[in-house]
Amino acid sequence: MAKTLTIFTPAYNRAYTLHLGYEALLRQTCQDFEWLIIDDGSTDNTRALVEGWIAENKIPIRYHYQENQGMHGAHNTAYRLINTKLNTCIDSDDYMPNDAVEKIITFWKQYGSDKVAGIIGLDADFDGNIIGTHFTEKETTLTGFYARGGKGDKKLVYRTDIIKRYPEYPIFEGEKYVSLGYKYELIDQDYSLLTINEVLVNVEYRPDGSSMNMFRQYIKNPQGFAFIRKSSMQLAPTAKRRFMEAIHYVSSSLILKNKRFIQESPKKLLTLCAIPFGIALYLFIRFKTRNIQ
Repeated sequence: MAKTLTIFTPAYNRAYTLHLGYEALLRQTCQDFEWLIIDDGSTDNTRALVEGWIAENKIPIRYHYQENQGMHGAHNTAYRLINTKLNTCIDSDDYMPNDAVEKIITFWKQYGSDKVAGIIGLDADFDGNIIGTHFTEKETTLTGFYARGGKGDKKLVYRTDIIKRYPEYPIFEGEKYVSLGYKYELIDQDYSLLTINEVLVNVEYRPDGSSMNMFRQYIKNPQGFAFIRKSSMQLAPTAKRRFMEAIHYVSSSLILKNKRFIQESPKKLLTLCAIPFGIALYLFIRFKTRNIQ
């Protein structure tokens, strides 16, 4: 019988934490899911570990190896491979509460429809503390939630037919980062998400995670950052947010040494106004990353 939910996990040299996700999936009160692991070029024992779990045959697991492309490249691959109605990403150092799958499936069967893109739920830390704020509306977009003052990372569960409908994340040679928000922001233009004030994932921010290394990412992935800033300059919900995106676009363009950044901007006047602030941000980033080769 076909499953309803795919839980996919991009993994890069995280064999030492991947067991958290596996053990949590074994504990799920609802088994209407499959686990898709995208091994993004790991050089540790991830493959052997996962193959051992597949041999145990306790839950349905699919394993796919690819050369390292970064988190967004792993998401591209996952979306190509997923064929269940719903999908959600659980990072390689996080895990789902024992009843998370049951809550997702039950909630979707009761309230889901073709009019929404999926579900947005809560994150909690490993001690169970909610990260950020709860939802106050039955439906929201991700960008709308944050524009209205919402805080904290949230767990997204998308309809697979919707996520496949929008462009893939671009892959830039020599770079490993494009914001996952690119795709979500595009979807927000057309669909809202049903809110559920339930914890769907427990997370821990580790020193080797991308969220802890943003300044480093700015220097190492300027094409990816310039790309998402150009998109967000057009799609961000408020004038203030669009101006902030323009400032970041200027700083990334300076890192790139791109002399054509004004001509390439979708909002040329806004970009011109942002130049002094973009220069200041560029200098600040250079200062913060002065010891990075």
